[in-house]
Amino acid sequence: QPVSEELQNGEGFGYVVMFRPLGSTTWTKAVVASVESSKYIYRNESITPLSPFEVKVGVYNNEGEGTLSSISIIYSGEDEPQMAPAGASALSVSAAAVEVSWLPIPWNRHTGRVLGYEVRGW
Repeated sequence: QPVSEELQNGEGFGYVVMFRPLGSTTWTKAVVASVESSKYIYRNESITPLSPFEVKVGVYNNEGEGTLSSISIIYSGEDEPQMAPAGASALSVSAAAVEVSWLPIPWNRHTGRVLGYEVRGW
């Protein structure tokens, strides 16, 4: 959450985001200059989905940097599913309804969990 205005204390207020892959010793530092910011997005296509990272956040102003938060563990984003569900079938329930079923896509460590399915009909 952004720091409230009465606690910003000084010109040049912003945020410092420090992160590193879990097990690494080298931190990457990002500076977010917007006072209203509440997020930072790091893009790197070489990171595999669901990779664990250590993250800590702090604040700074023209006088220097403040204390950093404690370390939190987060994970990089999931990837899109690489396959369609198998075993799709449809059963007529009534003149106005049809039941569609399929075998779920299994959880995959590299792409993550499937959050939903899209059913199209015509």
